Parts: sequence; C-alpha cells; structure tokens
Amino acid sequence: MIALPHTLRVFILKALLLVLCVFMGPVLAQTASSNTPSVAPKQSNPTQKKASSIVVRERKPSKVANPQTGGIQDRSKTGLQVLRPASALVDLDAQDDVLIAGAGNLDYRVQRGCARRNFLDSQLLEQIGVENKSFSAFFDAQANTFFARARGTCIPYALALGKRNRLESLSLLTGNIRDAKTEIWTFTPSAFDGFLLQQEPLVNALGRLTEIEIPLRAVLYDPNQVENKLPIELVWELNTVVKQIYTEESNVAEQTNNIVRVIVDYGDREQWAQIWAVEIITPQTKEVLASAFWLNRNDLPGGFYTPNGESIERAMWTNPLSYRRISRGVGMVPAGRKKASSSANKNTVQAPPTNSRYRAHMGIDYSAPIGTPVFSVATGKVVARGYNGAFGNLIILEHPGGYQTYYAHLSNFNAELDVGNEVRRGFEIGYVGSTGRSTGPHLHFELRKDGVYLNPYNPKLQLDLWTMLNSDSGQFTKLLLLFGS
Repeated sequence: MIALPHTLRVFILKALLLVLCVFMGPVLAQTASSNTPSVAPKQSNPTQKKASSIVVRERKPSKVANPQTGGIQDRSKTGLQVLRPASALVDLDAQDDVLIAGAGNLDYRVQRGCARRNFLDSQLLEQIGVENKSFSAFFDAQANTFFARARGTCIPYALALGKRNRLESLSLLTGNIRDAKTEIWTFTPSAFDGFLLQQEPLVNALGRLTEIEIPLRAVLYDPNQVENKLPIELVWELNTVVKQIYTEESNVAEQTNNIVRVIVDYGDREQWAQIWAVEIITPQTKEVLASAFWLNRNDLPGGFYTPNGESIERAMWTNPLSYRRISRGVGMVPAGRKKASSSANKNTVQAPPTNSRYRAHMGIDYSAPIGTPVFSVATGKVVARGYNGAFGNLIILEHPGGYQTYYAHLSNFNAELDVGNEVRRGFEIGYVGSTGRSTGPHLHFELRKDGVYLNPYNPKLQLDLWTMLNSDSGQFTKLLLLFGS
C-alpha cells in the first residue's frame, strides 16, 4: 500500500465531499420537506377584481365663475383655437376595473313622511326610526327651540340611513304649514365627530323657484310644446331624465294622461337655468309614479338622483343625441379597409386575409343622420374646436373634476361656440357628420378623466360623477323635503 502525501489526501477528501453535496443535496432537501407540515397554497378569490394597470389621478379642478344664461359664456383670452393632442391608447382590458378614489357609493335607505305631533314631542326620533344615542343627545339640546317654532299637526321629515343604520342626514320642517315662518333644519354627522345643524327659513331655501306642469306626452314626443315653458337647453335635459325614470312602454305612454311636475329656476345673467325636481304624477290620484332630484356640487358636475339615492347620471353622460343608435362600441376594429376590386364573376367573394391588422377603437359611435343636433352632456368649458385629423371636426369640453368629453366627425359647429366659452348641459354644440376618418354619418363620443379614456357603458366602472358621496347627504334629504310631493 502506497502512502499518499498529506496534501494529496486533503485534496481527494475535499473532492469526495463536493461530489456528495452535488448528488445527495436534492435527496436531503426532499427528505426534509417530507418531514415538514404541508401548507396549502393561497387560492385566489374568483370574485375579487384584478388590479388595474391604469392609475387615475384626481386633480383639483379650476374654479369656474357663474356663467350667463343663454347656455354659453365667453372665457377665451385669445382668438387661437388650440387643439389638445389625443392621449395615447390604453389597455382596454385593464380599464374594466378602473375605480376613482373618493367615490362614496353609499348604501342608502331613505324614508320620508310627516310624524304626527302629540304631547310627547321628545319621542320624535323614536317615531321616525332614529336609534343613534349620541345623535339623540345632540337633538335633545336643540329640541326646545325646534318645537317652540313648530306649527301644524305633524312634522315633515326626510331621513337617510347608511350601512348598519348609520345616520347620514335628517331634514325636518317646523310643521306642515308652509309660509314665511316655516324653517328647515338639516342634521348631518361632522367629519370631526359629533353632528352639525343647518337652519334656514323655507322662503330662502325655495328662492325664486317656479313649479310648472307639462303633459307627459309632450315631454316624450313634442319638444316644441315643452319649449313654450322651458329654456331650450332644458328641453333635452327634461326629456332625458323622464326617459330614465319612466319605464312604461311607449304605447302606454301615448295613451296616458299623466303629467310631469317640474321645479325650475329660470336663472339670470349670473346663473344658469336649472331643473331641480321632476315628478311624474297621475292627475286623478296625485300618485307620484317616479321622480328625480338635482344635486348641486362645488368641485364636481351636479347630477340627478332618484329618491332612494340612485344616480341616473351614467345615462345622462352617454346621451349626446336626442335620436341615437349605437353603431359601434369600444373594442378592436380593422386598421384599414381596401376597396373591393371589380371582378368578372360578381358572385365571387374573396376571403379576408388571415394577417389583418387591428387597432383599438376608443369611444362610442352613435349612428344618426347628418345634421342631427349634438348636445353637451354636462356643463363645461370648450377647450378645443376645429379640425383634428382622424377625428374630423372635433369639440372637446372640460368639466370639473378633471373630466373631458369628445364629440368628433361633426359636419359643423354651433356658430356661437368658440374656445374658452362655457356651455351648459343640454346646449346644442354641433351637428352629426362624417368628417375625418369616418365610414358614414355618426357621432364619435368619448369620456376621459385626466386624459385617460373611460368606457362609460362598463358596469364595473365607478366614478364620482354618478355616485352619492358622503358630503352630498345633507343636501339630498333637504331636496327631498323641499321639492317632493
């Protein structure tokens, strides 16, 4: 037996250890894992929304002064009509789950009535269903003053409760006698704990409002008759609201004698004309079949809501035409079309190429005859007006909250309209055409926020444009109490 040098023996030993690690490592790891308790992998929730790749940032809207009546106001500083370039295309699939931060989407439960008065006025809250102890203590501190001013046989109220019966707002009238002495009290939770109280004479709250009645048939089918009672820009708005809240079939609507009760402010040189309430009423029984109320906002466009707090604004923001038919929605369309070549055999149909290219179609196309009026879907400012490549004749309106609406392929513009003007919802801004890259007469409409395209028909899309925010609750119950029949 040959004795190996010490250095050689050390080298061979290290080599053997290395070989053992290479070949025995996986076996040892498997053995160790078999002795460790198994943990089931976390399953994804199939109902959970996937994260959106679109980041929508809110910005503080610029303050807009009260415009003049007539539907348009000049705010341009120069005669230049600068067109803003269209923003880059975005991922349509990721857009399905766009959520705007701050959207309240309250779980409202609204009730209205007239609480009967008796010798136990202190039980008013219990009678109308308020079970908040901290609010009861706050109300008790004001109760003596309130009931000292109360008159009549009952106390009209409008109460909004949120999730877990959380008090969102309570509006009360000091009795069912409406005159100069009547007051409206509105209670809302404070952002800093506790509650807030707003007191106002009824005459101040009603202001210069006017109540009119119009036959339902006229609102639906005879705009000329409505124009005799309302400013022209309110005709489109009233027609759109009624179509959203009145769900009867057309043949039934033609035969009915129902009326539309409208509370309207005709405005002046400093303020737009505005519809505040719409009710469809059966004249014989005075039954209210449907209703909607206008909610004004400071930093967002206002909107119409039904008595239970449901918004109808999604439909309002997608209705730029009185006559409309959606010919194409959001999706992928061929990037180009070639004219068919003439052939001796006219029955021969050439198959489309298999490698056709497609492009994203951002927007909604409404087919309509050339010259059909196009209306602004919301109050806003004209930031672009002119010809813009594939869009053809284009108008872009900017709205509070960072929103923009696009109206493309127009045949012509309203002659009074210019960049810098402020226009009211329902104002006639242009006319359907086929300019730009268009295959036929239609309106191409887009809704964007901070330049990012949004699909308003997507039911998953939640915007603060058409959700009830926490800060809106007090004004909402006040409107119900003031204008509801």
